[in-house]
Amino acid sequence: MTTLVIGARGAVGRHVVAGLQAAGTPVRASVRDLSKADFGPGVDVVQADLTRPETLPAALDGVDHVFLYAEPSGAADFGKAALVAGVERVVLLSSGSVLVPWATNNPIAVEHRMTEELLAGSGPELVPIRPLVLANNARNWAWSIKSERTVRLVHPESVSAPIHERDIAEVALAALSGAEPREVSALLTGAEPLMLREQVGLIAAAIGEPITVEEIDETRAREMFDVGEPEVVEAILHFVRRGTEADGWYRTDTFERIVGRPPLPFATWAADNVAAFR
Repeated sequence: MTTLVIGARGAVGRHVVAGLQAAGTPVRASVRDLSKADFGPGVDVVQADLTRPETLPAALDGVDHVFLYAEPSGAADFGKAALVAGVERVVLLSSGSVLVPWATNNPIAVEHRMTEELLAGSGPELVPIRPLVLANNARNWAWSIKSERTVRLVHPESVSAPIHERDIAEVALAALSGAEPREVSALLTGAEPLMLREQVGLIAAAIGEPITVEEIDETRAREMFDVGEPEVVEAILHFVRRGTEADGWYRTDTFERIVGRPPLPFATWAADNVAAFR
């Protein structure tokens, strides 16, 4: 039984590859640039791109299970290729925003829901995993921390429960090995409700240097955000704003129920990523 990991060099994908290796599961790693593939012995590496359907048949040949990131462009073609190849289960890294009532119509949720819908009718069993806030989002502060030891935050008291990418990969591995879809597709969060300001403090502790938090208003935040579509910027601001309200953030026990241990604390994530902030 071979598992294909598409996006194998990604923050979550590389941990999925490592977990499959540790379990002795035959794994094939898909990358866009073969020159950057370095997974060590025992990993079959292929070049595949969802936006280039002609690369998919060879990558999927002999594959039973697939892990991939949500991307609507190419999802329909991937579903057809997976069906032809006889793939049994597709584990999709989606977003918890598709489950949050006040977020389901924002462009981030819409894109992930669209990908889920495109793959759901393709033939192989689809199992989405839906983390709400990734601890890895804090890497967006890396430049200002490295250059100025400052983070500019809109609504620094906004609360969320970010989850380590290693824990997301653990849930993906459970899904790949046959876990109940309704369990692994529930809203996925980390263990600790933390204000953005507190996350910065934990990064400061990890690097052993103080970091200043500078509060900015939403107008300044709109000028600073570099994510392209204005609708995406507004969706991010809405999400952060809601985190300042009593019912605006979520903490679930999905991870504990699936894996059987508490999620890794944000301090562990900060310690694992010290190099990004120094």
